[in-house]
Amino acid sequence: MDRPRFRTAFLSPRFWPLWCGLGLLWLIVQLPYPALLFVGRVLGALMYRVAGDRRRIAKRNLELCFPEKSAAERKRLLKENFASTGIAFFEMAMSWWWSRKRLAKLAHVEGLEHLKKAQRDGKGVILMALHFTTLEIGAALLGQQHTIDGMYREHKNPLFDFIQRRGRERHNLDSLAVERDDVRGMLKLLRAGRAIWYAPDQDYGAKQSIFVPLFGIQAATVTATSKFARLGKALVVPFTQERLADGSGYRLVIHAPLDNFPGETDEADCIRINQWVEGALRDCPEQYLWAHRRFKSRPPGEPKLYAKRG
Repeated sequence: MDRPRFRTAFLSPRFWPLWCGLGLLWLIVQLPYPALLFVGRVLGALMYRVAGDRRRIAKRNLELCFPEKSAAERKRLLKENFASTGIAFFEMAMSWWWSRKRLAKLAHVEGLEHLKKAQRDGKGVILMALHFTTLEIGAALLGQQHTIDGMYREHKNPLFDFIQRRGRERHNLDSLAVERDDVRGMLKLLRAGRAIWYAPDQDYGAKQSIFVPLFGIQAATVTATSKFARLGKALVVPFTQERLADGSGYRLVIHAPLDNFPGETDEADCIRINQWVEGALRDCPEQYLWAHRRFKSRPPGEPKLYAKRG
């Protein structure tokens, strides 16, 4: 995919409201990091009150995945999750516009040697990540230390797409954006020994998935991870990230590559992936994107798990 380029059409009046919003956001993220955490939590509290549909989806997911917790515990977790989502809004802007030096001070990276070894061995890497609220800044911080290509879906607004892509790709000019549906392009990069960020933790529909347990619930789980690893002759390297509670930044962990993966069957591989996903979410539940309807697709004959949207 070509690098993003500025177009004079972006100066037309229809883009002025977005320019104003982006300008205001740029001004806000010049604040010190602790202040941004505070403002983000305030935004998250507001979102909790007004984003009714998203709040109900997240609440339902927490009920399904953490039935052992009390209602009061889940409510506290839900509010923390919205606070994390509010902070993520400013983390996105930080990753786009903070200087590389200022941003790098927040990074606490572990396990980088796994990516370096794969690079030396000429092995492609599927960097198996999750949709944490810290996704944007985590990718930026890791991208400063190692070339990571990313799966990408073009935004409907061309100006926002330009700003987003330029912000993401500035951390490593060698990084590439791969269209999400460009399977051939992804396999080509993997065979060339590159590392590609990939998240298999969302519900993409029953047609391209199989149903295996996640938190004890049958969940539509994509089989693409196994296929990409097999056809791209690539390692699958789990990657987790979290915003540190002491305000010192972010802990990024590149875990050891999965042994004997892919395995004998897609089902066994999907079960293994979901077990890893479940463990990662239990470690840091408040920072996950629970507003996604993870259990939307159901096996034949099973009832829907979410109420109709308001």
